[in-house]
Amino acid sequence: MSPRAGTDAQGGADARPGFAGLPGAVAVSHLSVYDWPAADGVCGGTPHMHLTCSEAYVVTGGRGAVQTLTAAGYEVTPLAPGTVAWFTPGTIHRLVNEDDLRITVLMQNNGLPEAGDAVLTLPPWYLTDPETYASATVIPADAPEAERERIARARRDLALEGYRALREAEGPEPLAAFHRAAAALVRPRLADWRERWHRGAEAAAAATGEQLDRLERGDTSHLADAAVRAEQPSAYGRFGMCGRLDVYDGTV
Repeated sequence: MSPRAGTDAQGGADARPGFAGLPGAVAVSHLSVYDWPAADGVCGGTPHMHLTCSEAYVVTGGRGAVQTLTAAGYEVTPLAPGTVAWFTPGTIHRLVNEDDLRITVLMQNNGLPEAGDAVLTLPPWYLTDPETYASATVIPADAPEAERERIARARRDLALEGYRALREAEGPEPLAAFHRAAAALVRPRLADWRERWHRGAEAAAAATGEQLDRLERGDTSHLADAAVRAEQPSAYGRFGMCGRLDVYDGTV
């Protein structure tokens, strides 16, 4: 059974019940969007889709846009300092860098995006099985930086091929087929994702419910366990799907 707020990993009573991660079990990173030009002359990142996690952008500098593709159609949302934009799972998105676009990214379900809750819009023949997909998308952490950049650019350009085909397709079936292929790719990971959700977002919501129950009973003991935490990024300039990332380990 998965640990919940108020229990330890063995299911026993926890002396300090609650959730210790960022509010709402979100993940935070700082993103400098790629300025690499693509075949269509647009600079930016790799189009992809999340299957269980909503994502939000807080624009902190520069200028650009996010292109989105859903069953409702194609849209372009301008991004400028002060803009907060967000979208739900199933939204194919491509960040466009028009002038040094920098973003603070908030991801739902801290731990799930890092565990693979994203599928790039590669052409269909790369989506047939996890091994084929990984061969086109994985960036070896121990590779020299120049090689990591080469792979990141190559997979971006490959994803743009599939993305253009989806944008130009007639009727809903090509997009629906991509959804089915993406779901099949991640199916082997779902048990791990569910466990991460139990430890993260579910535990955070349960902690609030427990605190409300305590307050109704006049029990304020959880307030004596208040704590302050802070951390610096655990990695700088990591090659992400949309740009170079400064990432945090978090506490989930």
